[in-house]
Formats: sequence, C-alpha cells, structure tokens
Amino acid sequence: MSAFPENAGTERGGPQVAAPERAGPGSPGGPPPERDAGAGREGEELGVSARRIADRVLSCADVADLSRGPFGVVATYLPGGLVPGVAIRDDAVEIDIVARYGRPLPEIADLVRDAIGGLAGGRKVDVTIADVVTDDGGRKE
Repeated sequence: MSAFPENAGTERGGPQVAAPERAGPGSPGGPPPERDAGAGREGEELGVSARRIADRVLSCADVADLSRGPFGVVATYLPGGLVPGVAIRDDAVEIDIVARYGRPLPEIADLVRDAIGGLAGGRKVDVTIADVVTDDGGRKE
C-alpha cells in the first residue's frame, strides 16, 4: 500500500506523472549560457563585430586584458570558438576588462566606451572592471 491515496494527482482516473524540469542555462546538463551568435550571415557579422570590439578595447593603454567575468559567461560564442570579454546582447554590449593600475577606474571605463565608438550599433555599453594589475603583471591589492 502506498503512502499516497490511489487517486492523488490523477485526472479522469489516469495516473499523472510530472514532467522532469529542464536544467537551466549554465547548469550541468542544461544548455550553455545565452549564446549571442545567430546562425548564418547574422552570426558571421556578430563575430566580426565582437572581434573588432575586442581589438579596440585591447588597444586602450589602460586595459591589460579582457575577462570572461566571475562565472565565465561574458563572451560572444561563435562557431569554432568565442570572443572572451565581449558579449553582444540585443540591447547592450557587455565588456569585462582587466585594468592597469594608475588611472581612476571610471575614466578607464569611459575610455573603453569611447574606443568602441559606433561598433556598439546604438546599444548601451556596460563596462565591468574585473581586476586591476600593475605594469609588471602583479595584482594590486
């Protein structure tokens, strides 16, 4: 005999079995985090834009590197690879950087926004500074 009444969870006499919940983005067994690249030509254009944005950001003197963020999700996924540190969303471009120690961080963020210029395609640009390093590559505490 079961601990549950025989007709519990049934409708019209048939047993009801709950469908298993799907794993969410980024969870084990679930789909990867939000993918930014579409298929075909749109994905190619997005890849070119993400790479150009990454190149411009890295050309800034106060940017030491790009970062994928604390959970590794700041990236534009492309066939055969990804562009780390740049995530192009429908309404925004998200950029995670490692800054060089010296200049005030808000100024560095503004310089990155200026460097991107029209490559953001009218989207807002969110700059996150994930870390700060000295010129010799050491972290600044």
